[in-house]
Amino acid sequence: MTAVNHVARQRIKLLLIFIIFAAPIVTAWGMVEWRVGVPEEITAHGSPADQVPSFEHWPIETMSVAPRSEERWILAFDCSRQCAERRDLLWRMHRALGRDANRLTRISIGGEGEPLPGEQLAEWREAPGWRQANSVWLIDPEGRPALSFSASVPAAEILDDTQHLFKVNAR
Repeated sequence: MTAVNHVARQRIKLLLIFIIFAAPIVTAWGMVEWRVGVPEEITAHGSPADQVPSFEHWPIETMSVAPRSEERWILAFDCSRQCAERRDLLWRMHRALGRDANRLTRISIGGEGEPLPGEQLAEWREAPGWRQANSVWLIDPEGRPALSFSASVPAAEILDDTQHLFKVNAR
């Protein structure tokens, strides 16, 4: 009888080991299949800018030129309406980047007035078809548009996306 009890105990141990290692896989499959416990968090507030050409092909004329650095991201703003208010919000957003502020250059396309600190002014030579009034585009250091933000996206959400991109794209 002891040999039978010993074999039964060994089988139970082996079964428990299989259950312990299979449980996380079954749990993960169930979470994915039935969407239980999966966070619905939004990571990006902007949308991918795949329809926007590379920055070097934009039909703009820069009016106030600051030296372009290859390590800098560009925050381009189409200054069509509510221009002064939106430019001020983007300037404050730029300052809120703190020590990463030097990684970003702001370009205001259109509008009037003097440039705010750290901002370049530009004008459209012709309005491209992909342009939307009061949009903001975040362009990577290689000139590729990364994200596009509509006029309804608050500056705080643009800041969140910019900080996230800076974090995942270290210098």
